[in-house]
Amino acid sequence: MLTKMTGDDRLELQIIERLHDALPAQATLTLPFELRQKSRLRTWLDNGAEVGLFLPRGTVLRHSDRLRATCGLIVEVRAATEAVSTARAADPLLLARAAYHLGNRHIALQLGLGWLRYLHDHVLDRMVRELGLEVVCEQAPFEPETGAYSGGHHSHP
Repeated sequence: MLTKMTGDDRLELQIIERLHDALPAQATLTLPFELRQKSRLRTWLDNGAEVGLFLPRGTVLRHSDRLRATCGLIVEVRAATEAVSTARAADPLLLARAAYHLGNRHIALQLGLGWLRYLHDHVLDRMVRELGLEVVCEQAPFEPETGAYSGGHHSHP
């Protein structure tokens, strides 16, 4: 069970900083996108150690980010595999139209060459299919775009 952290919580392992350098990691933390948006969170590293996140408000963790705990432990963030819908179209206009309609609904999107991805939702799947795209439901890591006003850019392979 994951819980929200408060200032009164005391954990031996506390993550307090996102690093800018890709230092060698000694542990990993795998989270779905929903939890990678939390700046205060009690969870567990992949090795089972309980950890608290105490990061600046508004922090969104990305796959391969490095974090530092108060004890100096370097932790690599991993995007968890989760239920997503991947829509494909050879026609860039169809992809742009689908992205427009999904964005108009404030849906977080991951974009790739010839495809777009969002957290699985059967209603959105039907809408995107009606626009002419092929939609597959699958299990994959979800790394949506950061947004125009987020102050940074995250590239996708």
